[in-house]
This record gives sequence, C-alpha cells and structure tokens, in this order.
Amino acid sequence: MTRVRLRGQLICHDDRDAALVAEHLPLHTELSRAEDGCISFEVSPTEDPLVWQVDELFADSAAFKAHQDRVTDSEWGRATAAVERRYVTEGV
Repeated sequence: MTRVRLRGQLICHDDRDAALVAEHLPLHTELSRAEDGCISFEVSPTEDPLVWQVDELFADSAAFKAHQDRVTDSEWGRATAAVERRYVTEGV
C-alpha cells in the first residue's frame, strides 16, 4: 500500500479570502483528521497573511480520493473555491 502525500500552498487573492480560510479551517481540519486513512493533516499560516502551507498524508490512494470527494462538496470547498491551490501530490 502506497501512502499519498499532498504538499503545497493555499494562495488567497485578498484579505477576504484569507478571512474565509481562517473561518472555515478549524472544522475542515477536524473533519479531515477524523477521516479513515488520514495519517496527518496540517494547514498553517505563513509569514505572508495571504498564503497557507498545506501538508496532508493519507494511508493510500482510496483514502486520499475519499478525502478529495468529501472536500469538493463540503462547506470548506464551497467557501474557499476561489482560493488558488498550488499542490504537489506524491504516491497516487
């Protein structure tokens, strides 16, 4: 079984986007960490208030796909749809 790691950044276009990330991140993190197959899930602010560092690790591609599917139709997914995502995924 190959683990799947996603690393990268959320790039907010403005303070409004950053406020949406900050508002919705706690529940998104809680729900993501509770998913079957989630080994680690971190989204952290950087020195730039518009950029967040993302590091996720899932047990396998099925767990990662389930996470992605859930997120697409979640409150987080809808609220942060305009936020740019620059990710690299390994192990898929």
